[in-house]
Amino acid sequence: MATRIEKVSRMLQRELGDIFQKAQQETYRGIMITVTKVRISPDLSVARVYLSIFPAKNLKEVLDSIEQNKKHFRYQLAQKIKNQVKIIPELVFLIDDSLDYIENIENLLKK
Repeated sequence: MATRIEKVSRMLQRELGDIFQKAQQETYRGIMITVTKVRISPDLSVARVYLSIFPAKNLKEVLDSIEQNKKHFRYQLAQKIKNQVKIIPELVFLIDDSLDYIENIENLLKK
């Protein structure tokens, strides 16, 4: 079962990455949105999508815009994966701050 969850997570990460790449060209010009990881619930009904957004100066606005367009992103995802999964998972978008954390640790170690 764990391998199924891992496979679905990787597939969602790849497909959502493609969706956000297209969205960057259309809606989010000058902003780089990367899907860093996807964690999916055991029943495959909820996917937590971790995003890295650059530049980070208007992070809140971009995340709010993504939240407002959540149904659109889920619909696009459904069009791509409808033949591979029974349930199209609900999407929960979160900011992946691991890069900021790593940078902070590196700065602390330099001192």
